[in-house]
Amino acid sequence: MANIFGNTTGLKTRQIKRLESLYNQRVPQDTILPPDLADELCLFSRELNRQIGLAIDRGGKIVRVIAGDAKEILIPDLSDFRTAPGRLRGVRIVHTHLNGEPLTEDDLTDLALLRLDLICALCTSRKGELETVHVGHVLPGSDRENPCRVFAPGHGELLENDCLHFILELEDELSRSGSLQDAPPGVERAILVGVSSLSKAEAEAHMAELKELAQSCGVHVIRNLMQTRQKPDPKTLMGQGKLKELYLMALQDAATLIIFDQELSPAQVRNVSDRMELKVMDRTQLILDIFARRAQTREGKLQVELAQLKYLQPRLTEKNTAMSRLTGGIGGRGPGETKLEINRRRVREQILRLEKDVSQIQSHRRQQKARRNRMGLPVFSIVGYTNAGKSTLLNAMTQSKVTAKDQMFATLDPTSRRLRFPQDVEVIITDTVGFIRNLPKELVAAFRATLEELEGADILLHVVDIASPSWEKQLASVDGVLEDLGLSDIPQIRVFNKKDLALPEEVVKALRQYGGITVSALDRSSLRPLLETMQKELYARTGSQALPVCSDSSTSGEPTRIDRPGQSPYMRADE
Repeated sequence: MANIFGNTTGLKTRQIKRLESLYNQRVPQDTILPPDLADELCLFSRELNRQIGLAIDRGGKIVRVIAGDAKEILIPDLSDFRTAPGRLRGVRIVHTHLNGEPLTEDDLTDLALLRLDLICALCTSRKGELETVHVGHVLPGSDRENPCRVFAPGHGELLENDCLHFILELEDELSRSGSLQDAPPGVERAILVGVSSLSKAEAEAHMAELKELAQSCGVHVIRNLMQTRQKPDPKTLMGQGKLKELYLMALQDAATLIIFDQELSPAQVRNVSDRMELKVMDRTQLILDIFARRAQTREGKLQVELAQLKYLQPRLTEKNTAMSRLTGGIGGRGPGETKLEINRRRVREQILRLEKDVSQIQSHRRQQKARRNRMGLPVFSIVGYTNAGKSTLLNAMTQSKVTAKDQMFATLDPTSRRLRFPQDVEVIITDTVGFIRNLPKELVAAFRATLEELEGADILLHVVDIASPSWEKQLASVDGVLEDLGLSDIPQIRVFNKKDLALPEEVVKALRQYGGITVSALDRSSLRPLLETMQKELYARTGSQALPVCSDSSTSGEPTRIDRPGQSPYMRADE
């Protein structure tokens, strides 16, 4: 049965039937609207004293008849006409104006946000005659100030332009403008969005980190969009004007994904994605996706899956929950659980099962710690911001081959290696997952079994990327996570890595304010001061008889073993 969308309050039965009869009209593909149908629409609109709108597909079929009031119409849901990146919706809107006004700001906003083929306003005289015609379309290109083009007002002849040919050419131009930044096939094309009250420099640093996270997840970043806003919008996070700009960017750049730097509530994700019909994700989900890609061991996969399910649980919603659980009749019988409730129940059951498995991992780790304690081997745990060079440092110290890449969260699973100092004093070096600012609480909870590995450390090696412009904030973020985990009392040796890439004044500033050792993990000869400091700290902490590292007469400065000439000072064994 044909439905009339919008405001039908006060309409008589015969008027509704007359509106329904518009569905029987056929519009030629080469016209926006036939002149006779335009005249009929204007006359009927004046009789009702309300705007009337038609949604017409490219085949000329009227797919929506819309009734409004004297000032506006509300375009109904068009989600059954799905759009692809760089493509228009395949539907144009033609509606009447009763006061002779041109296309309004609301009209142009709907044109952009809904990716309409065209929008057309028919200005109606007091006698119900067609006076002027206004037509607008989205403008291809990157002009954010003038994203839409409005033709000069015309009359009936404007309705008879070759509509379909023009729309296809427009869409082809949109597709070409989006392909200027083509990504490889199958790769997501993302726009990064940041909304905060931070200074410009801090906001740009956060967006640079978000870009690095996105690239670590295999996403092709098209551009950034930032808004300074003291208080986020509870519905969409960003303001309506900036949201419109985002929609236009997504259309003109053929984006397939929107990534927000802030954590979005389930309602915010739904409000943004429903209008854009694009995938929307926040920083937390992006980090979870990276972890899901990188987890290798069963332990890591369990922890990531648990974190993802806890993140997903409050976001399991439907657009219409009125039928969530019906009961009725004798004995309260009804249709039973809906698909939504089944999904929620399965998620709860899966979370309980994974929590049990993770608990067993914790028990196993406690047994490992007990064995280590019986062996009496001191433990150094490497901590630090993600991509600070922790795994590279472990490899350099122990001649290991742990995965080390110049990307965020390249290593997730904890790795332990033995390190033998020159005087036959052995210690265990443990590399852990990297930290990041605002570490998602789901990850902290899921990876607690892994992070508890730090509790048994005698000394922490806090690795800091001194070459990063944000090294001080990264250092503070790691200290904050350690404090949240109750590990701030464990002695630390701050290791400022990548000194060969850092500015000399930054190195001097770091050593003056925080103390520590500067190294380059890629240059093993630079590690001698670190090894000496580790032995001294170990002696002060445990009373071990570890002696300072000795060096031979060579000029390399690399530590050597005096009692075993020619043998590497770095002895390691998997644990």
